[in-house]
Amino acid sequence: MVSAKSVPHVAFLAFPFGTHASPLFSLARALAADAPSTAFSFFNSARSNSSLLQSLPSGLPPNLRTFDVPDNVPEGTWLPPVEVRLFLEVTPGNFLETMAAAEGEFGRVTCVVGDAFLWFAGDVAAERGASWVALWTGGPCSLAAHLYTDLLRDTFGVEDQARANDLLDIIPGLQSLRVGDLPEGVVFGNIKSAFADLLHQMGQKLPHATCVVINTSDGLNPELDLDFQAKFKKCLNVGPLSHLFPQPLDPEKHGCLAWLDTQIEASVVYISFGTVIMPSPQELTEMAAGLEASGVPFLWSLKDMARKHLPEGFLDRVAGRGLVVPWAPQTQVLGHLAVGAFLTHCGWNSVLESISCGVPLICRPFFGDQCLNAKTVSCVWEIGVAFESRTMEKEDMVRVLNVVLKTEEGKKMSEKADKLKTTALQATKPGGNSIKNFDTLVKMIVGNHGS
Repeated sequence: MVSAKSVPHVAFLAFPFGTHASPLFSLARALAADAPSTAFSFFNSARSNSSLLQSLPSGLPPNLRTFDVPDNVPEGTWLPPVEVRLFLEVTPGNFLETMAAAEGEFGRVTCVVGDAFLWFAGDVAAERGASWVALWTGGPCSLAAHLYTDLLRDTFGVEDQARANDLLDIIPGLQSLRVGDLPEGVVFGNIKSAFADLLHQMGQKLPHATCVVINTSDGLNPELDLDFQAKFKKCLNVGPLSHLFPQPLDPEKHGCLAWLDTQIEASVVYISFGTVIMPSPQELTEMAAGLEASGVPFLWSLKDMARKHLPEGFLDRVAGRGLVVPWAPQTQVLGHLAVGAFLTHCGWNSVLESISCGVPLICRPFFGDQCLNAKTVSCVWEIGVAFESRTMEKEDMVRVLNVVLKTEEGKKMSEKADKLKTTALQATKPGGNSIKNFDTLVKMIVGNHGS
C-alpha cells in the first residue's frame, strides 16, 4: 500500500445501498490500477464493503484500501427506506471521522470522488482544497429531473395528479416522457423527506463539482449529453462501467448457462428484479401464471424465500422449459445467444447490461429512476415494452412475451437493441470515447491536487 504522505490521496465516498457502491468500486479499482503511485481510500459501510470484496477473489490493487464507515443501521434491518433514513441521520459525520483516520496514515486527501447522492462531498473537498468528482450511477434522465427540480415544481406544481400525463417538454432530452414518470420526491410523493431533500440539494450542488462522471455512453442520450456539457464544469461519460472495467466472471452455481445451451436462439426470457426489489406475492403468482400460459422458455432468478408464492405445482408443470434459480450470473446470461428478452425492474445497471448484449427489455419499474428508464426503453429507444399499469397480471405477461419474442414488432426491437449495443460497446474499445474520457479522468484526479 502506498503510504508516503507526499503522494496524491484520492478518497471515494460510497452510498452503501442498492447497487450504488458497485460502479464506484469498479471505478476505484480501475483508477488504482492505472495510477499505482497514488493512494486510494474507499469509504463505505461494513456490510457493503464485505459484499464488494467477496466478489473479488484476486483481491485489491496494493494502493487501494477499503474503510468501514458506520451506517447507523441495526443488524437485520431490511427495509430500504428505513436503512437510508438511519444512514442519513449520521452522515456526513460518519465519513469525516473515518476519513480523518485514513488521512493520518496516507496524508491529506487531494481529490474526493463521491457518489453524486452525497453532495456534501463537495464541502469535504473544499475544506481540504481538493477537487470534487461526482459519479452519477443512475440513468441520465433522472439526473436531469433532479437538476431541474425547481423548474418542474414551478411548472407542474406539487402533487397535481391532473398533470401526471403532461409531457416533460420543458427539459432537453425528456420531451417524450411524462410528469408521472418522474422519481418520487420531485413533484409527487413526500418532497420534504430526508431523501428527497438529499436529491434536491444534490441537483443544486453538482454544477459546482470539478467534474461529473456518468455511467453511460456518448450517443445513448445525445440531447442530455449536450445539456450536461453546458450545465457542468466538466462532464465525462465513462460507461458502461461493467464493460469498461469488467468484474471477474461470476462462478456458475446453478447450471444456468448449461441449461441455456439446450434452448433455441433468442427464445428465452430472463427474469430478474435485482438484489433489492421483490414483487408482491400477488404479482409473483400472476407472473408465474403468465409464464406458464405463454409457453415461453424462461430463466428466473428468484430468491428462495419467494418460492412459496408460486402456484402449487408450477415448477413441475414447467419443468424442462423453465428454470428457477436463487441467483444467476446476469452478464453471462444476457450475453448468451438463447436469451431473447430480459424482464427487469429497469435499474440503470440492468438496462446498460441488457443494451450491451443487444437484448430487448420487458420493463416492470418500481421506484427511483426506474420509471424514466422504462419509458426511455419503450418510447425513446423502442427496444422493449413496459407494463403500463406498473403491475404484472397473467394476461399482460402473455401479451408482452408474445410481442417481444414472437412478432415482427419484437424483431424490430431486437434490431434497434443491436444498434444501441454497437454504440455502447464502441465507446469502450481502444480509442472509444469512454476510454478517452477515463484517461482524462485519471489525469484530472492524479494530477489535480486542488480545484
